[in-house]
Amino acid sequence: MADTITIIDDRTGKKVTVPITDGVFSSSALRDLDPNLFMYDPAYLSTASCASSITYLDGEAGILRYRGYPIEQLAENSTFLEVAYLLINGQLPTTKELSTWQLNVTHHTMIHENMRKRFVDGFHYDAHPMGMFISAIAALGTFYDDAKDIFEKESFDKQILRLVAKVPTIAAMCYRFSQGLPFVSPNNSLSYGENFLNMMFRIGDDYKVDPVLARAMDVLFILHA
Repeated sequence: MADTITIIDDRTGKKVTVPITDGVFSSSALRDLDPNLFMYDPAYLSTASCASSITYLDGEAGILRYRGYPIEQLAENSTFLEVAYLLINGQLPTTKELSTWQLNVTHHTMIHENMRKRFVDGFHYDAHPMGMFISAIAALGTFYDDAKDIFEKESFDKQILRLVAKVPTIAAMCYRFSQGLPFVSPNNSLSYGENFLNMMFRIGDDYKVDPVLARAMDVLFILHA
């Protein structure tokens, strides 16, 4: 049986047959029937806006894959930074690649002091953390002149690295601001998940991150990557 679908315009009797690929057919076939005909699909419930080689999602079947890897496998056997590398580069890193990637992320976690002192401290004390977070992410580009060079691969890759490294720092900073707590700087001796929890909840000098919670945080990062 042909993997096609035929659409008939009952007003004119005109019909068009289009191929179905991976359960999708092109809506431009409607224009072949009538250039003034459009499809109305609130909330894109039946419309695919793009094809992705990065993720596959079937909510009804409970399937989520990153670059072909089942999410269950990644959550059980990988760290968030490994999964981030996979999503960005299309393959899991080798031991050497992972070491370099972790080193680069770790040494880009700090944010400019003016981001905290002049930008974030300018918010009202009860500003919503998410509004602060979005604004701070947007403001990052003003601290890095090369951020505008998005069509140069070296610059583009550096912006990705900066975002992966600095987002936890900015998120924790916004949370602590909303709680009236002092900013906690990143700790390069901690893992990605440990560092985030430490920046979020550290009180005093004797705070230690529970490794179980750190691993749970890492898995949550993976699930929401």
